[in-house]
Amino acid sequence: MTPPFVKVAWSLRQTTNAMNEDRQRKIIHVDMDAFYASVEQRDNPDLRGKPVAVGGSRERGVVAAASYEARKFGVRSAMPSVTAKRQCPDLIFVKPRFEVYKAVSQQIREIFAEHTPIIEPLSLDEAYLDVTENLQGIPLARDVALAIRAKIKELTGLNASAGISYNKFLAKIASDHRKPNGQYVISPELGPAFVETLPVGKFHGIGPATGAKMNSLGLHTGLDMRNQTLDFMQANFGKAGSYYYWISRGVDHREVRANRIRKSVGAENTFLVDLTEFDAMATELQPLIDKVWQHCEDKGSRARTVTLKVKFNDFEIITRSRSVTSAVSTRSDLERLAIGLLRTEMPLPRPVRLLGVSLSSLQAEEQDVSQLGLPI
Repeated sequence: MTPPFVKVAWSLRQTTNAMNEDRQRKIIHVDMDAFYASVEQRDNPDLRGKPVAVGGSRERGVVAAASYEARKFGVRSAMPSVTAKRQCPDLIFVKPRFEVYKAVSQQIREIFAEHTPIIEPLSLDEAYLDVTENLQGIPLARDVALAIRAKIKELTGLNASAGISYNKFLAKIASDHRKPNGQYVISPELGPAFVETLPVGKFHGIGPATGAKMNSLGLHTGLDMRNQTLDFMQANFGKAGSYYYWISRGVDHREVRANRIRKSVGAENTFLVDLTEFDAMATELQPLIDKVWQHCEDKGSRARTVTLKVKFNDFEIITRSRSVTSAVSTRSDLERLAIGLLRTEMPLPRPVRLLGVSLSSLQAEEQDVSQLGLPI
């Protein structure tokens, strides 16, 4: 058996080696401030300075984005519109214009590309950039971030925040630290100490359920996590335990991945009236199937797993999936599988509030162009 002091020495050496590797990297996380809502306020002067929510105002609508004026009242994304209106009676709802947001996002992406080819988009409004070697020859990553944010403001009229650090985890944490319209640097010297004081709920990648479990084990801050052994973290959190163990020490080896491949795509819809009949649900699935398949056509990607999502009127959610041996190659195949999953569940136990369809295990079309295979 390896003596405990040898394990400790090895762990410290691994931490030191990992940090030495990370010290060489310069990572920026750029996050647009209240992106959808800010675009709407930019394009409609009457909305400026007012609480704005992008999303549906109907009874079953959901907030997609909220302006900072609305956030002061506790309005946030994914909140039911009824709740948002209750918390902020003067809230102004605006229908989303995703084509506009995509166009602005492309402008921002082109600004990133002036500084580095190593760009990992996370969504329309945020991305990681590796500027260890930047195209403008700017010595400090801090100044690269300043230049990017200034150019975004000049060309789009929108504010961006940025986090700068020696790894992705800390860069993302840093971008939240001076929001809105600010930036923050977490240097290698400050990284471990910065993480110590963070509540576990502030760690990106730790959601409410995992945070509650950590709290029940006496883990409330980064320091509490850092005081645990790797064996303890893995025993309680599985594979993710190793990730938590290292980020609590300010260590994250993940590279910024240019041309990041999207692994899944989905669409869903909440209905004005609960559905109970198969035919009505099958009809409502059609535009969702269209949207998912259009993405596959646009990106030249195919997938092997179809998932149906059902939310009942009591908010319980179930999902049903089916995988095939070869990629789903046509829209009719996707429809057949999705409708088949729904048919298998009929009759459903309660009225349906929401339906969703998704494809996962996405791959480039040229990787698998064979016809739909038998289920596995």
